[in-house]
Amino acid sequence: MAQYRHRVGLRQASERRAADELVALAGAGSADAAALEAALHACGLPPIGPYRVVAASGGGDGDQVVSALAEALRHSPGVPFAAGRIPGGEAVAVVRAHPDAGDDLPLGELWPLVHACRPQTPLHAGVSGPVPSPDGLNSALDQARYALAAARAERPDGARVTSVEDLSTLGALLAGVPAVVRTAFSNRVLGPLARAGSTSHRMLLETLEVFLTHHGSWARTAETLHLHVNTVHYRIQRIETLTGRDLSRLEHKLDLQAALLCR
Repeated sequence: MAQYRHRVGLRQASERRAADELVALAGAGSADAAALEAALHACGLPPIGPYRVVAASGGGDGDQVVSALAEALRHSPGVPFAAGRIPGGEAVAVVRAHPDAGDDLPLGELWPLVHACRPQTPLHAGVSGPVPSPDGLNSALDQARYALAAARAERPDGARVTSVEDLSTLGALLAGVPAVVRTAFSNRVLGPLARAGSTSHRMLLETLEVFLTHHGSWARTAETLHLHVNTVHYRIQRIETLTGRDLSRLEHKLDLQAALLCR
C-alpha cells in the first residue's frame, strides 16, 4: 500500500510539473510551436484545439487555488485539462474545448460547491473564449485574466466565475479594468463632480445619473427629481461647464456614463 501511494504521489507530481510548464509556456507569448506541442502531449492534451484558458485566484496559498480549479474541472464531464500555476502568478488551466459546443465549461455551476469547502476565502475565476490552436493560448490567457479581474470586482469577498463572453455590457467590460485606472478615468472625466464634496456637487451628480438613466429626457428627469424642467436645464448646463462635456453629443454621454460606472 505504501509503495502504491508513493507511485501515485510521483505520478501526481510529474503531472503537476508538466501542467506548470504548459501554463508557463502559455503565458510566454514567444513560446515556439514545438515546445507547446510537447507540453500539451505531456499533459495528455491533443495538439489541436479549440482550447479555453481559465485563470483563477483566491486568498492564501496559490497551490490551494490550483487544487480548487482542478477539482472543479474534474467534475466537468468529458473536459480534458491541465491545471498549474504560473510562477509568481495565478492558477491557470488549459482546457480542451468541445469543437461543436458553445458554453461547454459549466464552471459557474460547480464553483460555489468548491468554494463551500473554504467559504471564508474568496475564490474567483475568469474563462477565455475558445482559440483554435496552441499559438492562441497566450491571447486566451489575456482574456481569462481580464475576465478574472471582472469577477473579482463584481464579488470581491465571495465566489464568482466570469467568462469573456459574459462581458456584454459597458459596466461588465469596465469591471475588468484595474481599480486605479477606473478611479483615474472617473476623476478626470467628472472633474469637480468626482469629489462631490459640496451639497451642490452631490446634487449635480444625482441629476447627471438620473438624466443618463432616462436617456437624456428632460421631462422624465424633472419628474423623477420632483423639479421644474427649467431647473433640470440649469443643472445640466452646470454639469457641462464643470466637466467640459456636451450632453447633446452621444460620445460625451458615453464618457460620463463610463465615468459614473467607474466610481
